[in-house]
Amino acid sequence: MTTDAILDELRKVCDERASPAEETDAVGGVPARYVASPASTEQTAELLRIASRHGLRVVARGGATKLDWGGPPSAVDVVVDTRLITGVVEHAAGDLVVIVSAGTPVDTLQTALAEAGQRLALDVSEHGATVGGAVATNSSGPRRLLYGTVRDLLIGVTFVRADGVVAKAGGKVVKNVAGYDFAKLLTGSHGTLGLLTQAVFRLHPIAPASRVVSVEVSDAGEAGRQVAAVAGSQVVATAVEVDAPHFGPMTVAVLIEGTDDGVARRETTAATLLGSTTADDKVPPWFGCYPFEPGGIGLKLTTEIAGLATMMLSVRRSADRHGVPVDVRGSGAGVVYAGLPATTAPADAAAVVADLRAAAPTYGGTVVVLTAPAAVRDVVDLWGPVAGLDLMRRLKDQLDPGHLLAPGRFVGGI
Repeated sequence: MTTDAILDELRKVCDERASPAEETDAVGGVPARYVASPASTEQTAELLRIASRHGLRVVARGGATKLDWGGPPSAVDVVVDTRLITGVVEHAAGDLVVIVSAGTPVDTLQTALAEAGQRLALDVSEHGATVGGAVATNSSGPRRLLYGTVRDLLIGVTFVRADGVVAKAGGKVVKNVAGYDFAKLLTGSHGTLGLLTQAVFRLHPIAPASRVVSVEVSDAGEAGRQVAAVAGSQVVATAVEVDAPHFGPMTVAVLIEGTDDGVARRETTAATLLGSTTADDKVPPWFGCYPFEPGGIGLKLTTEIAGLATMMLSVRRSADRHGVPVDVRGSGAGVVYAGLPATTAPADAAAVVADLRAAAPTYGGTVVVLTAPAAVRDVVDLWGPVAGLDLMRRLKDQLDPGHLLAPGRFVGGI
């Protein structure tokens, strides 16, 4: 079939919203052939049936705020723009559950939920980031300490398989034990197992009061002790964040939410635990923001809570050894992000990553390169050692035997 004939098929399915791709539609530097914008699950399913029939490789795109995360695809034939698959499908406020279309911006969803005094307990800092993108990249911010991650909040999904079959898992109930837990499988898979069109989330009430207690600390050891003290106390913090720029003071910030009286009492407890502190009604400007800029090098490090200080010390020692300024920021829950400048020499970036992975057993963690310039990607394994890789590959082969969905984007070239 000629290129024009394929484009005609895509246009017919998407009500003429398909076109040849432009240079700006490239994914991870890999040029695309077409861009198509379905407006529903049904149109998405028909589009993927066309792709399957012609062996077209497909990459989903929402707000494109994290499209440079993960590995570059081995090829892109069709970019599926999901931003027309949008809107709140159902908000069961009494059950604290929402069904939302995947192309809906997270901030738009939060605004709608706020009218009922509720929220999705995800901190997504990028304006325009979509629900589908948050699930695909497993984006969870500071509030993960109290409320959990995307995997914990996502209780149901509607997605389209590579062959165009629409599948559903979970539902409007918190408990679901039948078969594969596809909500968890799709979370963080970078679109390699299915194209999400709807998500079902559990919600939480917006707290009537909040306070942030902050303290500057002298070193990573003190930061680790402060985080452990708060996490093991009766403060019941919503979030405990650490900000450790390469140049400047290190800060521990504790977010406390609840009733007016409860917050006041817990603020006093937190201040006593931390020592010399400041308090504010607003979170600091760095709160929930990644310590790397677009085009820079971003790492995600996990650690046991008890290993936080060891991990931060490992970062600082490696940064000093290789002469690379590394900013660190993240959650006392054990997920921390590190940022290196875009101008970092690839060999130096690779050396820092190698150092941190070598030290990872000492803090019970992992090191993943989320995003980096092409020259760095060429010399660094983005994912590092991954347990269960053979099982992941078998699952990919089962759900997408032609490897048409975002091929190469996920761990092990999946």
